[in-house]
Amino acid sequence: MDNSGKDKEATALMAEAERKLKSTQSFFGALFGGSSKVEEACDLYVRAANMYKMAKNWCAAGNAFSQAARLHLQMQSKHDAATNFIDAGNAFKKADPQEAINCLNRAIEIYTDMGRFTIAAKHHITIAEIYETELVDIDKAIAHYEQAADYYKGEESTSSANKCLLKVATYAAQLEQYPKAIEIYEQVGTHAMDSTLLKYSAKDHFFKAALCHFCVDMLNAKLAVQKYEEMFPAFSDSRECKLLKKLLDAYEEQNVDAYTDSVKEFDTISRLDQWLTTMLLRIKKTMQDDESDLR
Repeated sequence: MDNSGKDKEATALMAEAERKLKSTQSFFGALFGGSSKVEEACDLYVRAANMYKMAKNWCAAGNAFSQAARLHLQMQSKHDAATNFIDAGNAFKKADPQEAINCLNRAIEIYTDMGRFTIAAKHHITIAEIYETELVDIDKAIAHYEQAADYYKGEESTSSANKCLLKVATYAAQLEQYPKAIEIYEQVGTHAMDSTLLKYSAKDHFFKAALCHFCVDMLNAKLAVQKYEEMFPAFSDSRECKLLKKLLDAYEEQNVDAYTDSVKEFDTISRLDQWLTTMLLRIKKTMQDDESDLR
């Protein structure tokens, strides 16, 4: 389907919006219905933006939505301005990730100013996802997940906050910021342990916390496992806890084969994801390094 006609229509609407705005800048224009002309210009920009979207001209759509948002701000229509900045961000996401982030940040400023922290948190997550996938800047992704978690906590949305924090922990561990990851996994595990619905997931969080301890120091991991068993007796019977104990024994004996076999056996029943594989390989590497040091 040929959408070039939509592009032309959109450009005509943009020109009309600009004419309306120019007419408000004269003395008489301002005197006679200046604000209604600005509202009309806003509507024209939004219509143009939607035409550009149909033509898949994402940058032009983003720019048109941004123009509408700025006019809404001039008219003190904060909610409409924020909505248009979000629309602009969604359009730019497809063509210019950095500009998408700029628009989403503008919307977040408006929402926090209005005390709408849950909506602000949701858009911080969107920005974090753009940093994860498009711009591959993990430190900035972490910062936005942390900000979203803070806002959710403030609004008593603990489960939403924990989802964001688990993202932070995943990346912190990958970046070898183990204390930060451990703190989050223990906090989320403790919260899950006390909830009837989430109780089952607690063992996964304690398992991950123990692996982070193991990456730092074997003795730490041993003490952590004991602590988790005392806190959450159901952890003792889990396959995750049994695996940790086998790995700790293999590590003490410096038996790389026993370590590998235990991991393989676990993997046949519960598939290891990329994160767990990375952590388990890091621990194995420290065993092999220790072995070569002894030779």
